[in-house]
Amino acid sequence: MVTHQVVLPRKVVERPIRQVGKRLIMALLVLLTTAVVVYSDREGYHDDSDGSVDLLDAFYYATVTLSTTGYGDITPVSDAARLVNIFVITPLRVLFLIILVGTTLEVLTERTREEWRLNRWRSTLRDHTVVIGFGTKGRSAIRTVCATGLKKEQVVVVDPSSKVIDAANAEGYAGVIGDATRSDVLKRAEVHKARQIIVAPQRDDTSVLVTLTARQLNRSAKIVAAVREEENAPLLRQSGADAVITSSGAAGRLLGLSVLSPAAGMVMEDLIQQGSGLDLVERPVVRGEVGKSPRETDDLVVSVIRGHRVLGYDDPSVGTLQLTDRLITIVRASPGTQVTPDTRPLPRG
Repeated sequence: MVTHQVVLPRKVVERPIRQVGKRLIMALLVLLTTAVVVYSDREGYHDDSDGSVDLLDAFYYATVTLSTTGYGDITPVSDAARLVNIFVITPLRVLFLIILVGTTLEVLTERTREEWRLNRWRSTLRDHTVVIGFGTKGRSAIRTVCATGLKKEQVVVVDPSSKVIDAANAEGYAGVIGDATRSDVLKRAEVHKARQIIVAPQRDDTSVLVTLTARQLNRSAKIVAAVREEENAPLLRQSGADAVITSSGAAGRLLGLSVLSPAAGMVMEDLIQQGSGLDLVERPVVRGEVGKSPRETDDLVVSVIRGHRVLGYDDPSVGTLQLTDRLITIVRASPGTQVTPDTRPLPRG
Protein backbone atom coordinates (compact mmCIF):
# COMPACT_ATOMS: atom_id res chain seq x y z
CA MET A 1 0.00 0.00 0.00
CA VAL A 2 1.34 3.43 -0.95
CA THR A 3 1.75 5.58 2.16
CA HIS A 4 2.52 8.82 0.37
CA GLN A 5 2.34 10.13 -3.14
CA VAL A 6 3.01 13.46 -4.85
CA VAL A 7 0.21 14.59 -7.16
CA LEU A 8 0.71 17.60 -9.42
CA PRO A 9 -2.17 19.56 -10.93
CA ARG A 10 -2.68 18.85 -14.61
CA LYS A 11 -4.89 19.95 -17.44
CA VAL A 12 -8.36 18.44 -17.52
CA VAL A 13 -8.24 15.47 -19.88
CA GLU A 14 -10.45 12.48 -20.54
CA ARG A 15 -10.19 9.44 -18.30
CA PRO A 16 -7.66 6.85 -19.57
CA ILE A 17 -10.36 4.16 -19.91
CA ARG A 18 -12.40 6.47 -22.10
CA GLN A 19 -9.36 7.30 -24.25
CA VAL A 20 -8.53 3.62 -24.75
CA GLY A 21 -12.17 2.86 -25.46
CA LYS A 22 -12.31 5.52 -28.16
CA ARG A 23 -9.17 4.17 -29.82
CA LEU A 24 -10.50 0.62 -29.66
CA ILE A 25 -13.70 1.72 -31.39
CA MET A 26 -11.64 3.50 -34.06
CA ALA A 27 -9.58 0.33 -34.62
CA LEU A 28 -12.74 -1.78 -34.96
CA LEU A 29 -14.16 0.72 -37.45
CA VAL A 30 -10.97 0.47 -39.52
CA LEU A 31 -11.23 -3.34 -39.40
CA LEU A 32 -14.90 -3.23 -40.44
CA THR A 33 -14.17 -0.81 -43.30
CA THR A 34 -11.39 -3.05 -44.59
CA ALA A 35 -13.61 -6.15 -44.45
CA VAL A 36 -16.40 -4.34 -46.35
CA VAL A 37 -13.95 -3.16 -49.02
CA VAL A 38 -12.59 -6.70 -49.50
CA TYR A 39 -16.04 -8.31 -49.54
CA SER A 40 -17.38 -5.81 -52.09
CA ASP A 41 -14.53 -6.83 -54.44
CA ARG A 42 -14.51 -10.52 -53.46
CA GLU A 43 -14.39 -11.63 -57.10
CA GLY A 44 -10.86 -10.20 -57.34
CA TYR A 45 -9.55 -12.39 -54.46
CA HIS A 46 -8.64 -16.07 -54.39
CA ASP A 47 -8.89 -18.40 -51.38
CA ASP A 48 -6.57 -21.42 -51.53
CA SER A 49 -9.02 -23.54 -49.51
CA ASP A 50 -12.17 -23.30 -51.67
CA GLY A 51 -11.40 -20.67 -54.31
CA SER A 52 -14.13 -18.23 -53.21
CA VAL A 53 -14.21 -15.43 -50.60
CA ASP A 54 -17.27 -15.05 -48.36
CA LEU A 55 -17.97 -12.51 -45.57
CA LEU A 56 -16.05 -14.53 -42.96
CA ASP A 57 -13.09 -14.76 -45.35
CA ALA A 58 -13.25 -11.00 -45.85
CA PHE A 59 -13.02 -10.35 -42.07
CA TYR A 60 -10.26 -12.96 -41.79
CA TYR A 61 -8.28 -11.30 -44.60
CA ALA A 62 -8.80 -7.83 -43.05
CA THR A 63 -7.57 -9.07 -39.67
CA VAL A 64 -4.37 -10.75 -40.87
CA THR A 65 -3.65 -7.89 -43.28
CA LEU A 66 -4.07 -5.01 -40.78
CA SER A 67 -2.01 -6.88 -38.18
CA THR A 68 0.71 -7.41 -40.86
CA THR A 69 0.53 -11.17 -40.30
CA GLY A 70 -0.17 -11.99 -43.94
CA TYR A 71 -0.51 -15.80 -44.18
CA GLY A 72 -0.97 -15.63 -47.96
CA ASP A 73 -3.88 -18.07 -48.15
CA ILE A 74 -6.17 -15.29 -49.45
CA THR A 75 -4.58 -13.05 -52.08
CA PRO A 76 -5.72 -10.33 -54.50
CA VAL A 77 -5.45 -11.69 -58.02
CA SER A 78 -7.23 -9.10 -60.19
CA ASP A 79 -5.78 -5.72 -61.10
CA ALA A 80 -8.69 -3.91 -59.42
CA ALA A 81 -8.18 -5.80 -56.15
CA ARG A 82 -4.48 -5.05 -56.18
CA LEU A 83 -5.14 -1.34 -56.80
CA VAL A 84 -7.56 -1.32 -53.88
CA ASN A 85 -4.86 -2.94 -51.71
CA ILE A 86 -2.37 -0.26 -52.72
CA PHE A 87 -4.57 2.84 -52.27
CA VAL A 88 -7.11 1.71 -49.65
CA ILE A 89 -6.03 -1.37 -47.68
CA THR A 90 -2.43 -0.19 -47.11
CA PRO A 91 -3.46 3.26 -45.71
CA LEU A 92 -6.01 1.52 -43.50
CA ARG A 93 -3.27 -0.83 -42.27
CA VAL A 94 -1.05 2.13 -41.39
CA LEU A 95 -3.94 3.88 -39.61
CA PHE A 96 -4.73 0.69 -37.68
CA LEU A 97 -1.11 0.35 -36.51
CA ILE A 98 -0.92 4.03 -35.56
CA ILE A 99 -4.00 3.65 -33.34
CA LEU A 100 -2.71 0.54 -31.55
CA VAL A 101 0.94 1.57 -31.28
CA GLY A 102 -0.03 5.08 -30.18
CA THR A 103 -2.11 3.69 -27.33
CA THR A 104 0.69 1.36 -26.26
CA LEU A 105 3.31 4.09 -26.35
CA GLU A 106 1.15 6.44 -24.33
CA VAL A 107 0.65 3.83 -21.62
CA LEU A 108 4.37 3.01 -21.53
CA THR A 109 5.56 6.63 -21.42
CA GLU A 110 3.03 7.94 -18.89
CA ARG A 111 5.14 6.91 -15.90
CA THR A 112 8.28 8.41 -17.46
CA ARG A 113 6.54 11.71 -18.12
CA GLU A 114 5.18 11.81 -14.58
CA GLU A 115 8.62 11.13 -13.09
CA TRP A 116 10.09 13.89 -15.25
CA ARG A 117 7.41 16.33 -14.07
CA LEU A 118 8.04 15.44 -10.43
CA ASN A 119 11.82 15.82 -10.75
CA ARG A 120 11.47 19.17 -12.50
CA TRP A 121 8.94 20.32 -9.89
CA ARG A 122 11.26 19.39 -7.03
CA SER A 123 14.26 21.10 -8.62
CA THR A 124 12.44 24.41 -9.17
CA LEU A 125 10.41 24.59 -5.94
CA ARG A 126 11.83 27.18 -3.54
CA ASP A 127 10.40 29.47 -0.83
CA HIS A 128 6.95 27.95 -1.23
CA THR A 129 4.02 27.56 1.16
CA VAL A 130 3.07 24.16 2.59
CA VAL A 131 -0.49 23.67 3.83
CA ILE A 132 -1.08 20.75 6.19
CA GLY A 133 -4.76 19.84 5.97
CA PHE A 134 -7.08 21.10 3.25
CA GLY A 135 -10.27 21.30 5.25
CA THR A 136 -12.21 24.48 5.94
CA LYS A 137 -9.34 26.11 7.86
CA GLY A 138 -6.56 25.17 5.46
CA ARG A 139 -8.59 26.03 2.37
CA SER A 140 -9.60 29.44 3.73
CA ALA A 141 -6.05 30.19 4.89
CA ILE A 142 -4.42 29.48 1.53
CA ARG A 143 -7.12 31.35 -0.39
CA THR A 144 -6.45 34.36 1.81
CA VAL A 145 -2.70 34.15 1.17
CA CYS A 146 -3.22 33.68 -2.57
CA ALA A 147 -5.49 36.74 -2.59
CA THR A 148 -2.45 38.81 -1.62
CA GLY A 149 -0.38 37.71 -4.62
CA LEU A 150 0.98 34.23 -3.87
CA LYS A 151 0.96 32.04 -6.99
CA LYS A 152 -0.81 28.70 -6.83
CA GLU A 153 2.32 27.04 -8.24
CA GLN A 154 4.03 27.99 -4.96
CA VAL A 155 1.57 26.05 -2.79
CA VAL A 156 1.83 22.39 -1.74
CA VAL A 157 -1.07 20.75 0.10
CA VAL A 158 -0.49 17.72 2.36
CA ASP A 159 -3.47 15.58 3.37
CA PRO A 160 -4.03 11.85 4.01
CA SER A 161 -7.16 11.75 1.82
CA SER A 162 -6.74 11.24 -1.93
CA LYS A 163 -10.14 12.88 -2.51
CA VAL A 164 -8.97 16.01 -0.69
CA ILE A 165 -5.79 16.13 -2.77
CA ASP A 166 -7.90 15.74 -5.92
CA ALA A 167 -9.89 18.78 -4.80
CA ALA A 168 -6.66 20.70 -4.21
CA ASN A 169 -5.39 19.71 -7.66
CA ALA A 170 -8.66 20.96 -9.17
CA GLU A 171 -7.92 24.38 -7.66
CA GLY A 172 -4.40 24.38 -9.10
CA TYR A 173 -2.34 23.29 -6.08
CA ALA A 174 0.22 20.49 -5.97
CA GLY A 175 -0.56 17.83 -3.40
CA VAL A 176 1.08 15.12 -1.33
CA ILE A 177 -1.06 12.23 -0.12
CA GLY A 178 0.12 11.00 3.27
CA ASP A 179 0.34 11.46 7.03
CA ALA A 180 2.01 14.82 7.70
CA THR A 181 3.31 13.66 11.09
CA ARG A 182 5.84 11.52 9.18
CA SER A 183 9.05 13.26 8.16
CA ASP A 184 9.27 11.37 4.84
CA VAL A 185 5.87 12.78 3.82
CA LEU A 186 6.92 16.33 4.68
CA LYS A 187 10.15 15.84 2.76
CA ARG A 188 8.05 14.93 -0.28
CA ALA A 189 6.42 18.34 0.09
CA GLU A 190 9.90 19.91 0.19
CA VAL A 191 9.22 21.36 3.66
CA HIS A 192 12.94 21.89 4.21
CA LYS A 193 12.89 24.48 1.38
CA ALA A 194 9.59 26.16 2.32
CA ARG A 195 9.25 29.77 3.43
CA GLN A 196 6.03 29.33 5.39
CA ILE A 197 3.99 26.41 6.71
CA ILE A 198 0.30 26.46 7.58
CA VAL A 199 -0.69 23.70 9.99
CA ALA A 200 -4.46 23.14 9.94
CA PRO A 201 -5.39 19.47 10.54
CA GLN A 202 -8.59 18.37 12.26
CA ARG A 203 -6.99 17.30 15.57
CA ASP A 204 -4.90 19.29 18.04
CA ASP A 205 -2.52 16.41 18.78
CA THR A 206 -1.86 16.09 15.04
CA SER A 207 -1.09 19.82 14.90
CA VAL A 208 1.50 19.43 17.66
CA LEU A 209 3.24 16.47 16.01
CA VAL A 210 3.22 18.09 12.57
CA THR A 211 4.61 21.37 13.94
CA LEU A 212 7.36 19.56 15.84
CA THR A 213 8.36 17.52 12.77
CA ALA A 214 8.22 20.53 10.44
CA ARG A 215 10.36 22.64 12.77
CA GLN A 216 13.01 19.90 12.92
CA LEU A 217 13.16 19.82 9.11
CA ASN A 218 13.14 23.60 8.64
CA ARG A 219 14.51 25.90 11.34
CA SER A 220 13.86 29.17 9.46
CA ALA A 221 10.36 28.72 8.04
CA LYS A 222 7.45 30.69 9.48
CA ILE A 223 5.01 28.18 10.98
CA VAL A 224 1.44 29.21 11.73
CA ALA A 225 -0.75 26.57 13.37
CA ALA A 226 -4.40 26.24 14.29
CA VAL A 227 -5.83 24.49 17.36
CA ARG A 228 -9.36 23.96 18.57
CA GLU A 229 -8.71 24.39 22.31
CA GLU A 230 -6.78 27.27 23.85
CA GLU A 231 -5.14 24.99 26.43
CA ASN A 232 -3.14 23.37 23.60
CA ALA A 233 -1.77 26.66 22.24
CA PRO A 234 1.28 26.80 24.60
CA LEU A 235 2.23 23.25 23.61
CA LEU A 236 2.17 24.25 19.95
CA ARG A 237 4.41 27.24 20.61
CA GLN A 238 6.85 25.00 22.46
CA SER A 239 6.81 22.66 19.45
CA GLY A 240 8.06 25.47 17.22
CA ALA A 241 5.02 27.39 15.96
CA ASP A 242 5.60 31.11 15.42
CA ALA A 243 1.90 31.92 15.71
CA VAL A 244 -1.03 29.89 17.04
CA ILE A 245 -4.65 30.58 16.20
CA THR A 246 -7.36 29.11 18.40
CA SER A 247 -10.22 28.45 16.00
CA SER A 248 -12.94 27.88 18.58
CA GLY A 249 -11.80 30.84 20.68
CA ALA A 250 -11.56 33.17 17.69
CA ALA A 251 -15.00 32.15 16.49
CA GLY A 252 -16.41 32.66 19.98
CA ARG A 253 -14.88 36.13 20.32
CA LEU A 254 -16.28 37.12 16.92
CA LEU A 255 -19.70 35.83 17.98
CA GLY A 256 -19.52 37.83 21.22
CA LEU A 257 -18.48 40.99 19.39
CA SER A 258 -21.35 40.53 16.94
CA VAL A 259 -23.80 40.23 19.86
CA LEU A 260 -22.52 43.46 21.40
CA SER A 261 -22.31 45.27 18.05
CA PRO A 262 -23.41 43.55 14.83
CA ALA A 263 -21.79 46.34 12.81
CA ALA A 264 -18.44 45.86 14.57
CA GLY A 265 -18.67 42.13 13.91
CA MET A 266 -19.25 42.82 10.21
CA VAL A 267 -16.20 45.11 10.12
CA MET A 268 -14.01 42.50 11.80
CA GLU A 269 -15.17 39.81 9.37
CA ASP A 270 -14.43 42.18 6.49
CA LEU A 271 -10.92 42.85 7.81
CA ILE A 272 -10.00 39.17 7.97
CA GLN A 273 -11.35 38.49 4.48
CA GLN A 274 -8.62 39.54 2.06
CA GLY A 275 -9.46 41.11 -1.28
CA SER A 276 -12.78 42.77 -0.47
CA GLY A 277 -13.77 45.88 1.47
CA LEU A 278 -11.11 46.72 4.05
CA ASP A 279 -7.88 44.73 4.39
CA LEU A 280 -5.23 44.43 7.08
CA VAL A 281 -1.88 44.84 5.33
CA GLU A 282 1.65 44.56 6.68
CA ARG A 283 4.16 46.71 4.83
CA PRO A 284 7.60 48.26 5.40
CA VAL A 285 8.12 51.91 6.30
CA VAL A 286 9.04 54.01 3.24
CA ARG A 287 11.74 56.66 3.41
CA GLY A 288 9.22 59.50 3.28
CA GLU A 289 7.65 58.26 6.53
CA VAL A 290 10.89 58.04 8.52
CA GLY A 291 10.82 60.49 11.43
CA LYS A 292 7.03 60.80 11.42
CA SER A 293 4.59 59.47 13.98
CA PRO A 294 2.20 56.66 12.99
CA ARG A 295 -0.68 59.16 12.89
CA GLU A 296 1.10 61.28 10.27
CA THR A 297 1.22 58.56 7.61
CA ASP A 298 -1.26 58.43 4.74
CA ASP A 299 -2.53 54.99 5.80
CA LEU A 300 -4.46 54.13 8.93
CA VAL A 301 -1.76 52.51 11.10
CA VAL A 302 -2.92 49.94 13.65
CA SER A 303 0.41 48.63 14.94
CA VAL A 304 4.14 49.09 14.49
CA ILE A 305 6.47 46.08 14.34
CA ARG A 306 9.89 47.00 15.71
CA GLY A 307 12.34 44.16 16.03
CA HIS A 308 10.43 41.33 17.67
CA ARG A 309 7.88 43.61 19.32
CA VAL A 310 4.41 44.49 18.09
CA LEU A 311 3.52 47.94 19.41
CA GLY A 312 0.22 49.80 19.26
CA TYR A 313 0.04 52.94 17.15
CA ASP A 314 -0.38 55.02 20.34
CA ASP A 315 2.38 53.30 22.32
CA PRO A 316 4.69 56.02 23.70
CA SER A 317 7.74 53.85 23.04
CA VAL A 318 7.11 54.05 19.28
CA GLY A 319 8.06 57.71 19.08
CA THR A 320 8.82 58.28 15.41
CA LEU A 321 8.98 55.70 12.67
CA GLN A 322 12.29 54.10 11.70
CA LEU A 323 13.32 52.69 8.33
CA THR A 324 13.57 49.17 9.79
CA ASP A 325 10.01 49.27 11.16
CA ARG A 326 7.05 47.53 9.58
CA LEU A 327 3.49 48.81 9.75
CA ILE A 328 0.18 46.99 10.03
CA THR A 329 -2.34 49.23 8.32
CA ILE A 330 -5.99 49.20 7.26
CA VAL A 331 -6.41 49.93 3.56
CA ARG A 332 -9.19 49.76 1.01
CA ALA A 333 -8.90 46.47 -0.86
CA SER A 334 -7.88 46.67 -4.50
CA PRO A 335 -6.53 44.19 -7.11
CA GLY A 336 -3.02 45.52 -6.53
CA THR A 337 -3.11 45.28 -2.75
CA GLN A 338 -0.50 42.81 -1.52
CA VAL A 339 1.02 41.88 1.79
CA THR A 340 4.78 42.20 1.75
CA PRO A 341 6.02 38.97 3.36
CA ASP A 342 8.26 39.24 6.38
CA THR A 343 10.95 36.54 6.35
CA ARG A 344 11.80 37.08 10.00
CA PRO A 345 10.33 34.67 12.57
CA LEU A 346 7.44 36.03 14.58
CA PRO A 347 7.91 36.68 18.29
CA ARG A 348 6.99 33.65 20.37
CA GLY A 349 5.05 33.97 23.53
